[in-house]
Amino acid sequence: MLALGNTTLTKKEYHEGTYRLMEEHRFFTGYAKELLKDGKIKNMKKLSKKKEALELESPEITEKAGTTKGMQTLLRLTSQNHIQLSEIADSKANILISVNAIIISVILSVLLRKLQTDPYLGIPTAVFLLSSVVTIIIAILATRPKVTMGTFEDDDVVNKKTNLLFFGNFHRVSQDKYERAMRQMMKDSDYLYSSIVQDIYHLGSVLGKKYKLIRLAYNVFMIGIVVSVIAFAVAVMINSGPPPETVTTNTSGSPF
Repeated sequence: MLALGNTTLTKKEYHEGTYRLMEEHRFFTGYAKELLKDGKIKNMKKLSKKKEALELESPEITEKAGTTKGMQTLLRLTSQNHIQLSEIADSKANILISVNAIIISVILSVLLRKLQTDPYLGIPTAVFLLSSVVTIIIAILATRPKVTMGTFEDDDVVNKKTNLLFFGNFHRVSQDKYERAMRQMMKDSDYLYSSIVQDIYHLGSVLGKKYKLIRLAYNVFMIGIVVSVIAFAVAVMINSGPPPETVTTNTSGSPF
C-alpha cells in the first residue's frame, strides 16, 4: 500500500497511473525529444515489466476488502467446512478400526480353534485376518497426527513467514512470545488474512491425504471381505464331500 496525500493506492494502481501519465506526456521541443526520449522509453519498459509482475502475483487483500462481512463469512465457512470434513474422515476411520478389531478378535477366538479339526479353513482365515490387519494399519495412518517443531523466531513474524494460527508452529513457544506475535499480526490485516488463507490451504492438503488413505482402507476391506467369502465357500465346497467309507477286514475266519 502506498499513501499519496489523503489517497491510499496499491502498488498496481500506482504503477498503472504512472504508466498512463508517461504515455500521455509529450515533448514539445526538439531538444527535449532528442535528449529525453530514450530515457522515457526505458522507464516505460521498466514500468511495463513491473505491471506484468504484479499481475502475476496474487491479488492483495486490502484492509477495506478484508474487513467486509462477506470476506469474513467466506473464510469462516470455508474453515468450518474443512473442520467438519476432517471430523467425518476421522469418524470413518474409527468405524473401520472398530469393525476390523472385532473381526480379528472373532478370528483369533473362534476360527483358530476350528483349524485343528478343519485345516482346510487355514487359507481363507489367513486372507480374512490379513485384510483386516492391513485395513486397520491404513486407517490408523489416516488419523495419525503429524506434529512439527512448534517454534518460531521473531524474524519469522516480521517477515511474515510463519502462520500463527496453526498450533504446530507455536506449541513449544512461551505464552508471552506468542501473544506479542499475535498482536503484531493483528495489526497487519494483510498478514492476518494471509495466515487464515494459509491455514485453510493446509487443512485442505491434510484432508486430501486423509481421504485418500481412508478410501484405500475401504477398498482393502471390501476386497478382503469378498475374497475371504469366496475362499471360504471354495474351501467348504471342496471338502464337503461324503466321508470316506471305512473298510473292515474280518480276520477271525468266521463267515459272520
